[in-house]
Amino acid sequence: MEIEKTNRMNALFEFYSTLLTEKQMNYMELYYADDFSLGEIAEEYEVSRQAVYDNIKRTEKIIEEYERKLHLYSDYIVRGELLDKLKTYSAETYPKDETLISYIEQIQEIEE
Repeated sequence: MEIEKTNRMNALFEFYSTLLTEKQMNYMELYYADDFSLGEIAEEYEVSRQAVYDNIKRTEKIIEEYERKLHLYSDYIVRGELLDKLKTYSAETYPKDETLISYIEQIQEIEE
């Protein structure tokens, strides 16, 4: 369960990090991406462990709220699934259609 939450927070962070304050970005990146402990972050920023914990929990709620309203991450996942289905379908049904293959590749590049 914890690894799923970490993966989700990292993914949401990629989409919404620019909407956060610098401190929120730094704490989240250190905690989730760099795997720092609360104590290590507190020491780095010369604040209490509780202050770091509160900031991270508040930021998690903010990021989840952004996702609830904007759906950037969930839409990205759905588009990826549909793109995979489209690639499979076109490979089976239209294997020699170079134009179709080119369009699919262009869409895939945009998504990446």
